[in-house]
Amino acid sequence: MEALFLHFATAFMAFFAIMNPIANTPVFLGLTEGMSSLHRVAIARRAVIQAFIIVLAFAVAGKMIFGLFGLNMDAFRITGGCLVFLIGINMLQGKQSRMHHPHSLDASLASETNEDDPATFPLAMPMLAGPGTITTAMNLSADGGLTNISFIILAFALLCGITYLVFIFGERFIRYIGRSALGVITRLMGLIVAVIGTGMVIDGIKHAFALSGS
Repeated sequence: MEALFLHFATAFMAFFAIMNPIANTPVFLGLTEGMSSLHRVAIARRAVIQAFIIVLAFAVAGKMIFGLFGLNMDAFRITGGCLVFLIGINMLQGKQSRMHHPHSLDASLASETNEDDPATFPLAMPMLAGPGTITTAMNLSADGGLTNISFIILAFALLCGITYLVFIFGERFIRYIGRSALGVITRLMGLIVAVIGTGMVIDGIKHAFALSGS
């Protein structure tokens, strides 16, 4: 039971660092500026539900996807680790990764097609369930059984609930912690994300070359 709790805690912290709902709150507020509180709540709810469904699909069907395309898990760990590491480096530098935050041109095109509902793009994908989040979900669930996968899904579901609350109370939350504290939190999360990415690469190399854990 202790091992499962540790697995749950590891998954939650990994998802929290990469998805970073605190740093994404100002983006959410900007995308929903001028909307009524009911409309804003509805968008936040749809965004987290869609993000959960995306991550759930990849966590459950990760092995099937690998088998279908003949992908190697060790190669995925190394490639995914590099991807997560780059996201972390961008966060450490106070930059928004293009992989989790759409280019201004992409965002403007999306707003032209569906300007009143940013729930799917860019909130659910790629901000909440972006490449880094999906990579982490697949990496954590690839070698685990049904119980481990269930704990991973539960961890992400909990984070989605926290993200929803942070979004709908975003204005008060940002006023309370301040913009400077927001930058510090983002850089701290970036360090954690970079370490997670490095760990993925190390695990991939160990398994690929059958290196011992000692």
